[in-house]
Amino acid sequence: MNTPATLTYVYAVTRRTEPLGEALAGLLGIGRAPVRLLLPTALPTAPTARGSGGLAFVASEVPERDFNESALKDHFEDLQWLEDVARTHHDVVQAIAALAPLLPLRMATVYQDESRARQALTAQHHTFARLLDELQAHTEYGVKIYLTPPTAADARSAGGATATSAAPTSPGKAYLHARRAQHHAREAVYEQAKQAADLIEAIAARHTTRRARHAPQRGALTGPQENVLNDAYLIPDDQAEPFRRAIADAARNFPDLRIEVTGPWAPYSFAMSDPDSPADPRQSPP
Repeated sequence: MNTPATLTYVYAVTRRTEPLGEALAGLLGIGRAPVRLLLPTALPTAPTARGSGGLAFVASEVPERDFNESALKDHFEDLQWLEDVARTHHDVVQAIAALAPLLPLRMATVYQDESRARQALTAQHHTFARLLDELQAHTEYGVKIYLTPPTAADARSAGGATATSAAPTSPGKAYLHARRAQHHAREAVYEQAKQAADLIEAIAARHTTRRARHAPQRGALTGPQENVLNDAYLIPDDQAEPFRRAIADAARNFPDLRIEVTGPWAPYSFAMSDPDSPADPRQSPP
């Protein structure tokens, strides 16, 4: 049960298994609070499709002063706080995913108390069970395409013979010529990125079941390289290695790009795509 100054933080929905119960004994969540399973307030009226165990929330207590609606608005501007919470949330999710089927919930999904969390699990039980069945024996992988930063070599390679046979006659013309050559070089790299994206899509059609498009990453997450593709794929477990090998083979055709496969991850991009999924996770249900 919650102490007076805490909220119930929910990391994921899972199915109860014996190995999972044993592993939770030493698992710590946000603020090093013990992680536990919360069961629904009532048994479902129909069994789950694969029936490997009843559903449960993976939860822990968090300080109300840090996770109430007002505090979260402030904390979401604090990058260090966000990084710490996101890392712990991810660590808990990945630890559970290694032991049992799992639907990861969005960071900062909180309920006013344990009773409200149990009620929410009961209300959403059949939706969660169906989503777990759909994601059974699937794992999420990401594919990213990065462009390398422009360099003086870009301008020289794009300029080619023109750069030497028709040298500009003034510093101003030389500058414009170099800028034009660099622009052409970057256009060529963007064209390579488009071709690479088309090839990745063709590979994904053979090995994956679903795709989620995410906005390209910016700033400190990418460094000097430009991220132009940031997709996630849901892949049957027996197709994961063939998919990774096919992407690695394709990447060799694009030496001016960095093509990166990330994962395996719990299915963050696909767990809550259902219209019946919980609303704003920062607010407790009424």
